[in-house]
Amino acid sequence: MNEDIKMIMDMLNDDVEKSLSHVAGEIGKLRAGKANPSMLDSVMVEYYGSKVPLSQVANVNTPDAKTIMVKPWEKAMLDEISKGVMHANLGLNPQNDGEQVIINVPPLTEERRLQLVKQAKGESEHGKIGLRSARKDAIDAIKALQKDGLSEDMAKDAEADVQKVIADYSKRIDDAIVNKEKEIMTI
Repeated sequence: MNEDIKMIMDMLNDDVEKSLSHVAGEIGKLRAGKANPSMLDSVMVEYYGSKVPLSQVANVNTPDAKTIMVKPWEKAMLDEISKGVMHANLGLNPQNDGEQVIINVPPLTEERRLQLVKQAKGESEHGKIGLRSARKDAIDAIKALQKDGLSEDMAKDAEADVQKVIADYSKRIDDAIVNKEKEIMTI
């Protein structure tokens, strides 16, 4: 039976790790006033009839805190990259200089900063919903094992272990949100 509990804990760890990395990815997309190449992760561009991520047709970097430079591997892609950035609805205005696309990142207003903090907290709630779902699945699996003959003590210990894992990951999500909030609110 201990192998079954280990398997349940492994599945739980996989699920909570996915929730944490999802939250980290989503809050990483939130703009904190500084230019960041990941701000363009959602940009899709037309490339020979297919929509592909910007990162597959160009090199994206940030020479300073207020500028993103997108250097396509083919010059013919300059207009498509500009269109893709505009259609992504990121509030950014791309400028094509014939060699690359330059995007100046405007400073955030206080109101926009508060909106971003609220959005980050919403993402943390999505992550915690994932944690609760993973906990429910693990507890249900332990209860099923208990019906199949797992002792009550072992079941209680396993449930306590599940709760420790959930509490740890919940704290990690909270810490990530607090750090992002500081980053957003810092001018």
